[in-house]
Amino acid sequence: MPTFDVARPSELSRGDLDAWRALQAAQPRLASPFLSPGWALAVEQAQGEGVKVVLVREGGRLRAVMAARVGRWTALPAGAPLCDVQGLVAELGFEVDPGRIVRALGVRRLDFTQVPAVDPAFAAHIRGVQESYVIDLSDGWEGWVAARRAAGSGLFKDLGKKRRKLERRFGPLRFTALSQDPAALAQLIAWKRLKFARTRQTDLFAAGWPLVLLEALFAGEREGAQGGLFTLHAGERLIAAHLALLGGEVINGWINAHDDDAEDGSPGLLLFEDLLRWMDGRWRELDIGPVDYGYKARFTDVRRSVGHGFVGAPGPATLVRAAEYGVRRAAERLPLGRVSAWPGKAMRRLDLWRALNAGA
Repeated sequence: MPTFDVARPSELSRGDLDAWRALQAAQPRLASPFLSPGWALAVEQAQGEGVKVVLVREGGRLRAVMAARVGRWTALPAGAPLCDVQGLVAELGFEVDPGRIVRALGVRRLDFTQVPAVDPAFAAHIRGVQESYVIDLSDGWEGWVAARRAAGSGLFKDLGKKRRKLERRFGPLRFTALSQDPAALAQLIAWKRLKFARTRQTDLFAAGWPLVLLEALFAGEREGAQGGLFTLHAGERLIAAHLALLGGEVINGWINAHDDDAEDGSPGLLLFEDLLRWMDGRWRELDIGPVDYGYKARFTDVRRSVGHGFVGAPGPATLVRAAEYGVRRAAERLPLGRVSAWPGKAMRRLDLWRALNAGA
């Protein structure tokens, strides 16, 4: 009979940290650094004692693990809304009742937004799915480029034109991998916040802890997670930057932005191309998440379904969430145009507020 223990990430023993990473290494689908102990440790550093880890043991060894941010009544995946891959890290074939995870955390409900649809523990609790975009570089850069061209992509010809355009205007382009320049990171954050303001989106960094999280990961590798900063300069001018999350054989594209003065030359896409070329022989895949920006479809050759939903125990918190999903599902089935999307948008805004304010 498995046991469910709970601890803060910083309280885990060396043996538990190693066992967690071994569970990840045994299955390629679990390779994301967002599922690593390093991510949980960095989130705890940023958010504090509300970050917990459920450790499922059986037969004297760790069989499954999951990190979460615990509130008074409900829980969210650790680091949400900045956690782009969520779910349970478990031994292949080991079955876990997610309801026991909820009870172990001492809450009435666990919400999630980006759990792989193939996750055996949470698949039955998914209430909706979307496609996540992945670039498979297992055949190397040249193999991937050849496959995209064979599929009829004119992407590389277009990027070549844009590269020459930027060089004529600003000077030679220079790509830097794993930059250690804090000024470049600060510029990336400033660009991102300007875009949030311009597009009237929630400023993810205003809550404070996301900045602490970025800086903690940028400081270096820890237990399977590292914030890697990639930059593109034109002459001496920084025109694009991308903070990715690295771990194992997988890179998760994370936070990117560019200089608006160079926007007509698509500097972000050129940086993305340089990043992929740099990955050749070093990394197996680049996961760029489920948000459907136009450039993602042009770059990606693999799509994976991820789901949102919840696991709840009987009680008001679960009834409220079930009712919200009921209204959302009913609205989305009606031919009401934009109105059909309003309940879903309202749920996402509320979840974003809960997560950024480190409460659940």
